[in-house]
Amino acid sequence: MIGPQGLQILATKGEQVLDPSPVAQPEGADKRLGELLIEAGRLDWASLERAFRLQREQDAREGIRVRQRIGSILVQLGLVSERDVVEGLSLQLGLPIVDRKDYVLVAAEEGALSWRFLKENRAMLVAEDEAQVTVAMADPLDDYVRNAIRLATGKRVAVRLGVPSEIEDALEQQRRDRAEKAGETGGEGAVEATFQDDVEHLKELATEAPVIKQVNLLVQRAIESNASDIHVEPLESRLKVRYRIDGLLREVDTPKGLSAAAVISRIKLVSNLNIAERRLPQDGRFKVRIAGKDYDMRVSTVPTMHGESVVMRILQREAVALDFSALGFTPAIEKRLLELLSLPHGILLVTGPTGSGKTTTLYAALGHLNRPERKIITVEDPVEYHLEGVNQIQAKAQIGLTFASALRSIVRQDPDVVMIGEMRDTETAKIAVQSALTGHLVLSTLHTNDAPGSITRLLDMGVEGYLLTSTVNAVLAQRLVRRLCEACREPYEPEPAFVARWRLERFFDTGTTTLHRAKGCERCSGTGYAGRIAVGELLVMSEAVRRRVLEHSDAGAIARAASAEGMVSMLDDGLRKVVEGLTTPEEVLRVTEDV
Repeated sequence: MIGPQGLQILATKGEQVLDPSPVAQPEGADKRLGELLIEAGRLDWASLERAFRLQREQDAREGIRVRQRIGSILVQLGLVSERDVVEGLSLQLGLPIVDRKDYVLVAAEEGALSWRFLKENRAMLVAEDEAQVTVAMADPLDDYVRNAIRLATGKRVAVRLGVPSEIEDALEQQRRDRAEKAGETGGEGAVEATFQDDVEHLKELATEAPVIKQVNLLVQRAIESNASDIHVEPLESRLKVRYRIDGLLREVDTPKGLSAAAVISRIKLVSNLNIAERRLPQDGRFKVRIAGKDYDMRVSTVPTMHGESVVMRILQREAVALDFSALGFTPAIEKRLLELLSLPHGILLVTGPTGSGKTTTLYAALGHLNRPERKIITVEDPVEYHLEGVNQIQAKAQIGLTFASALRSIVRQDPDVVMIGEMRDTETAKIAVQSALTGHLVLSTLHTNDAPGSITRLLDMGVEGYLLTSTVNAVLAQRLVRRLCEACREPYEPEPAFVARWRLERFFDTGTTTLHRAKGCERCSGTGYAGRIAVGELLVMSEAVRRRVLEHSDAGAIARAASAEGMVSMLDDGLRKVVEGLTTPEEVLRVTEDV
């Protein structure tokens, strides 16, 4: 905390003066930084107390000698901006703020002040003459830095205030200019040295305490928000961070001045990825523990115009619903699925686009089948959740371990149940069919819009119709819709035209026509939704469907045959959930409009 006592000390240390000219008592010298920020309308008392509480916790853990200044804590918590803190300090200390354009990018002699020293202490030369150097500092009360600069240059030191991120940007520009100059004059060896220096610099950025805290905070907030993915995207002028919550992306605030290179390097470092490789996509993993729970973070990076885009998938084993009712399936579909899983052999396909919950449904099936008397082997890319008692294989195409090659070896392992992450090609599909014919229960996924479309897709892949009718037991197509928040959902009477258009009277009880819509409250972060449920359609391979398959009928004819025998379409399943008050018509139509 900076107060008038600190100002007095700085102003009466002989040669260690802030400025050679006398300065009048600043307007805010008798007030603390927090008070000045509150008076300026940039902060409230509750937020300030929150920062003080965190500071006290750090003091108890690390000791008061390494106390972090309250301004830095406020910025890290996202309560104020760096510029707000600097303006408050300027008012308190009576020091001018250096404008971004006034930074001098010409480096001081390496023997006097090294770039590394200035970078570590967030200080930047602004001006220099025969008697004095003027330095912009993020922390003007750092006696060590001022004394070091005075001793290194042999001149008086005049201190100015600088925005930390602007100082860091100026130093980075200085480093790049120096590297370009070295590359122009030093040939190939200089370019290689510059590259190595750049890699080392990225590693240094990734291990700085502020960067570590910011990345940890991004992950913690995502988990607290029940996000499934974190998207870190560098833009031309800033870093954009978005969380995927209940299937939709939401942009979150990021502290101003947060370096995209530093954040991405930190994520790559903890994921055991190659920091120096920025031209090719990479995949990695790391683990975190938040609020007593362990999470696996699956990391993917791809190069873009302004840096590397990073997506982190959040996986928690305990969060996987290992029963179908928890996923939102109707009792009729759940009962039929359990009957199909009790069959000794055959294929059960789960289909839908990316992000429709196919893998979670397969894990629920494996949870039901996982018994000591059964041997279960899976081939996945990637292995998302680790299941006790299940032999899980990670596919690695770069070394030749594909779904097809792994599947050939699996059948010699005497399994009872085989799970294939995805039928991506004809070879995999044919081996899966052969496995089902030889007495194995095979579970897999396929990317099609609906259940009947899966049959025609397999026919197009070259699987014979008679083999399909002999091996495929059923196809489950599904989507995920957002569930209405039970704390704030709002009942309303729909328009008669809307009820008639979608024939909702089929699902209403006698005399009731009430639906529910999203309202928004604190519990659901104002969205009106909390969590997701599945809507689906289950096509069972009956005799009527088999005839259509053998005739190579189109998906429409197969769908009509299945509907005649009781298959409920995905749209109707969703509309029933609308009538039950679980979701909204907009959600159902959003995910089923392509079906």
